Amino acid sequence: MTDRPTDPTDPSAAPAAIVRPDVAAFLAYLNNVPGPRMHELAPAAARAMLLAMKDVSDLPPGELATIEDLSFEGPAGPLRARLFDPRATRAPGPAVVFFHGGGWVIGDLDTYAGFCAEMARQLDLPVVSIDYRLAPEARWPAAPDDAEAAARWVATSPAALRRGVTALVLAGDSAGGNLAIVVAAALRDAPAAVPVIVQAPIYPATDASRAYPSFASFADGYLLTREGMRWFDDHYRGDPHHARFSPLLGEVAGLPRAVIVTAGLDPIRDQGRAYAAALAQAGVAVTYREAVGNIHGFVTLRRAIPSSQGDVSGFLAAVRAAVNEAEGERVLRQAAR
Repeated sequence: MTDRPTDPTDPSAAPAAIVRPDVAAFLAYLNNVPGPRMHELAPAAARAMLLAMKDVSDLPPGELATIEDLSFEGPAGPLRARLFDPRATRAPGPAVVFFHGGGWVIGDLDTYAGFCAEMARQLDLPVVSIDYRLAPEARWPAAPDDAEAAARWVATSPAALRRGVTALVLAGDSAGGNLAIVVAAALRDAPAAVPVIVQAPIYPATDASRAYPSFASFADGYLLTREGMRWFDDHYRGDPHHARFSPLLGEVAGLPRAVIVTAGLDPIRDQGRAYAAALAQAGVAVTYREAVGNIHGFVTLRRAIPSSQGDVSGFLAAVRAAVNEAEGERVLRQAAR
């Protein structure tokens, strides 16, 4: 599979897209599976389908010292969370707050358990995965409200965590990447009990206010489709001109350092690129990676697309480096006081 054919004699023509062999095989399988597509289902059925597919598409959590379900009080009632930690106990330090993807409509703690466990292992940090309210039962801004409340809760080192939290790393993929950015901005403007030292959005949605070229190139046949995105938007109903839905429209100066990864064959790839560029222009330290030849959703497709494990490991190595740099700077600032 490639992007639209190009005329090599036309200097304005874009090069054909690179598609990895395992990605091409997965897309060929996916695009020929009979039955209704996600956007043809009711949300409850789509959620059930995603859950049923998780063991086919992704790797299991594997052995981890701590996998524990938690709950906390959100803006509209109790919310669930899950703690992943390669250690049974640890000294106070940073913690990751993770927001799952799924267009703010599907996805949960179980569908992202494999990736959260891998993140905890590779970062050697506790990861708290958040089960925020989903649309259409709870439309925008319920998700960012829950996400912000969750980050503030983790920042207080609640007794349920049994771990002291000295700083936050905000992470998430797709819709969850959007939430990580929105929460980073909220906690910049009204700080939590501890600082956010790194934001780590994965193929994030950052700007719904306008069309980007990657949408035209990859919105058909690459897993995340225009029909699927319309289905998500119809249920979530975010305001495309509000920074709590399109964070690229807000002020980005003063945000924490960022590690951003996009997928080369993703219709929202250019939104992630634009966000990385805006951060750099505002003087925010940013590491940008692109999984060339891969598709949206690759962090939970490591079984179906084995090469995705390399993309995940590269991304997490960059996050680990950013955390180390941020922690070093924080210790120096404290020593200078």
